[in-house]
Amino acid sequence: MTVADERLDAEWLRGWCEQASAALAKLIESFQAQFDFAPGSNVVLHASDASHRATDALVELTPIPSDLTTMYWVIDEVSLPDVENGYFVHPASLAADHFREYGAIQIDGEEPALVFASDGGGHLFALAGSGRVWRSTTASWFDQFDLAAASLQEFFERLLRQISGQL
Repeated sequence: MTVADERLDAEWLRGWCEQASAALAKLIESFQAQFDFAPGSNVVLHASDASHRATDALVELTPIPSDLTTMYWVIDEVSLPDVENGYFVHPASLAADHFREYGAIQIDGEEPALVFASDGGGHLFALAGSGRVWRSTTASWFDQFDLAAASLQEFFERLLRQISGQL
């Protein structure tokens, strides 16, 4: 687990992508037998030239936490509809669209936070300038947000545990 002052390391995140993809492959193999229906598209998509351009556009639109820039230079998006109730790390282009529509998330005692992910119940995850990840208590941009993880690395570590926990 990282300390809030440490920043997300791109190499660590690349390793996370490999581990998550391997765990997802195992989950998909056994999914139909375990749950009696076919899985959705559970993927970790690596960043591409197009997603890098979308990240650059997001950075030009608003100051974003450096960990989010690092994340978007490694990952385009994560779609895990069959992990728990679903987890989705939005592509930079969607984060920009959401910012244009809703603005930053205001959390007491924090710098404004940027929504970068959601779950299958519509709860939102936002990253603040402090590096902490916050989760909405309801499926709303305007209700309360509670601390979800001390860092983006911790957020991804928990996602990997949830994937692995379903094997």
